[in-house]
Amino acid sequence: MSRTTAPAPVDQQADATLTHGLKQRHLSMIALGGVIGAGLFVGSGAGIAAAGPSIVVAYAISGLLVMLVMRMLGEMSAANPASGSFSVHAERAIGPWAGFTAGWAFWFLLCVAVGLEGIGAAKIMTGWLPGTPEWAWVALFMLVFCGTNLAAVKNFGEFEFWFAALKVGAIVVFLGIGVLAIVGVLPGTDAPGTANLTGDGGFMPNGTEGLVVGLLASVFAYGGLETVTIAAAESEHPVQGVAKAVRTAMWRIAVFYIGSMAVIVTLVPWNDPDVANPDKGPYVTTLNHLDIPGAATVLQVVVFVALLSAMNANIYGASRMACSLVARRQGPKALGRIFGGVPRIAVLSSSVFGFLCVLLSYWRPNDIFQWLLNTIGAIILVVWIFIAVSQLLLRRRTEREAPEKLVVKMWLYPGLTWVALLGMAAVFVLMAREPGTRVQLVWTGGLTLLLAVAGFVLQKVRESRAAAEVSTAD
Repeated sequence: MSRTTAPAPVDQQADATLTHGLKQRHLSMIALGGVIGAGLFVGSGAGIAAAGPSIVVAYAISGLLVMLVMRMLGEMSAANPASGSFSVHAERAIGPWAGFTAGWAFWFLLCVAVGLEGIGAAKIMTGWLPGTPEWAWVALFMLVFCGTNLAAVKNFGEFEFWFAALKVGAIVVFLGIGVLAIVGVLPGTDAPGTANLTGDGGFMPNGTEGLVVGLLASVFAYGGLETVTIAAAESEHPVQGVAKAVRTAMWRIAVFYIGSMAVIVTLVPWNDPDVANPDKGPYVTTLNHLDIPGAATVLQVVVFVALLSAMNANIYGASRMACSLVARRQGPKALGRIFGGVPRIAVLSSSVFGFLCVLLSYWRPNDIFQWLLNTIGAIILVVWIFIAVSQLLLRRRTEREAPEKLVVKMWLYPGLTWVALLGMAAVFVLMAREPGTRVQLVWTGGLTLLLAVAGFVLQKVRESRAAAEVSTAD
């Protein structure tokens, strides 16, 4: 076996000095609420407008892919909990260059996402308080969540616990109201039957092309599930926490995503212009269609909370990923300094980078900021590929060396892992076919290649130094 594929020693110093302040209830609610974001409440409207009622099929297909990815990640994270999550697993399975590439690509994705979520939340605030500057609201949100993450990790856990509880409560109430309306027992409404599912062009009104656009939109709506495996390293019982989160992923995805899509397209015509309107979205449109008073205001509050929750979680995830990379000598040493169990410089750096992205949205909206958006377009798929390849390699190694660590096992290994990889390859092909996503594929590919080259050079330099030290000692 070559040195690049041999198991790489992973420095666990970061995990040893981070505090284990997250309780099981924090981790459970982070896992539960992590699948519910603004992408679901608002972003799903574009997918519905493209795919029509067949958006249910699109979310089911992409949901199955995400379930497989989470199962693979859960297997590795339960066997070896680490704040670097899939980056650590990629380093152990493939080599240091792979951990470097996956880790810094994900850090970049989270930091840009922090800026985007801040902009979205600020737009809602300026709608409520006209005349107030967006940048001031973004700065306030950054200060609040930077401060939250600079303090003990339990503060992050408490914020996410209550954010997630509100999101879960809102979606459960929505599904309950929707089911009552579908069966015709909601006061003032009649059962819609299948009129909206088969009318206006049928179940697949825009053909397979519409389904493909809906599928691509649904794939990226699932981003963020990986944070629970990063947070698990700072929980009271990391192995049990990851195992429980992964085992419940299937019903959470089925109920929250697929279930809500089914309710929406059954109750509302898919071509209703308000469905794809970002100021309203499919959830508000559905409740307005049912004449539920105050629906728009309530859902806007929930979307606002979802954006703030994502900001909080992404600053946390970015800082822990950076800290883990530095602990493995794959980043600036300053980012890895830990004060009071918290990587505060990494938190500050991630927050500043996120705020810089916001400023670029004002200064250079048509070039640099658009480049940032295109660059992060397919990073989550790159991360998923690293997860799948790592699991293929580590499962066999773990069975041989420490089978007792396989608390969570990938189903039908290695068959379903290969199915997942083929599914990811198919998504890449579909992205290459669509003009709107092709440019994202190119820029994400460029960033990934740049990081891979940098990681490989760094790996070779370290190997040469190690060899020289051994030679000198001899």
